[in-house]
Amino acid sequence: MATKYWLMKVEPEVYTIDDLKRDGKTNWEGVRNYKARNYMRDEMQVGDEVLFYASNADPSGVTGLAKIVRAGYPEKDPTWSQVDIAFVKSFGGTVSLETLKHTKGLEKMGVIRKGNRLSIQPVAKSEFEIVKKLGATSQTA
Repeated sequence: MATKYWLMKVEPEVYTIDDLKRDGKTNWEGVRNYKARNYMRDEMQVGDEVLFYASNADPSGVTGLAKIVRAGYPEKDPTWSQVDIAFVKSFGGTVSLETLKHTKGLEKMGVIRKGNRLSIQPVAKSEFEIVKKLGATSQTA
């Protein structure tokens, strides 16, 4: 099965890329949106790559990379699903939402569309690669 690419949002007061680096891996649970739940339950697979996005931060944006290390499985309440993610890389800064909005090739990326608040979103491989390159040079881009 081909690798898929995702953007996963979290508020920094809840969990950060540095927390993930410290922990090595974590379960991604507590998502209470059916579409996001369905992505975790039905589509995310081991090896998929993740853009780790700090939401409601100053600035909001992508702070690093993770990967899926356990595909979707039920939470204690089986209505909801979770996945496990592992740390891959922390960027030197944040690739800000403003930078994403003004970068060629990211015009259709879900996170920059007005009103798209979904905490888990699919990302095109080309978008993932562009953000990864931006992150490699970021000092808070």
